[in-house]
Amino acid sequence: MGLFGMTASYLAFSVVHFIQFALAITVCGLYGVDLNRAAKAGVYQDSKWVYAEFVGGISAFTTILYMIPFILRFAAVWIWNLVLFILWIALFGVFGNMYIRENAEGNADIQRMKNAVWVDLTSALLWFITAIAAFGYWWRHRERHSRFTGRAKV
Repeated sequence: MGLFGMTASYLAFSVVHFIQFALAITVCGLYGVDLNRAAKAGVYQDSKWVYAEFVGGISAFTTILYMIPFILRFAAVWIWNLVLFILWIALFGVFGNMYIRENAEGNADIQRMKNAVWVDLTSALLWFITAIAAFGYWWRHRERHSRFTGRAKV
């Protein structure tokens, strides 16, 4: 068994999902600063930053949803994790292209965005790892039936 009746795999997934939640909220904060500044100034809010907020928000919502016990047994979980990985990699690509080679020269805003790029990459890698782990978990715990009648459980 595990701690308080929970299996070790559920606890491990919960720890990773908590870290993903923290990273998603961090990304929302890092990119939200610029969106808030643009909104207060009444200027155009760039779609790249809106996309970053969307990816961070949907990831945070997903991690909260994943805290529900036994939801990890569904086949769609690993597929959704893979979709989130693709969204995070796209986010890393967009902002990495803009800020990795940029010299901050004491500009705190550029340094914040350079740091946000590495948070994006870390989050993308965690989503990829959880996609693989969720696939393995689903493969191992899926319900299998016999080949000919489909009634017997194997």
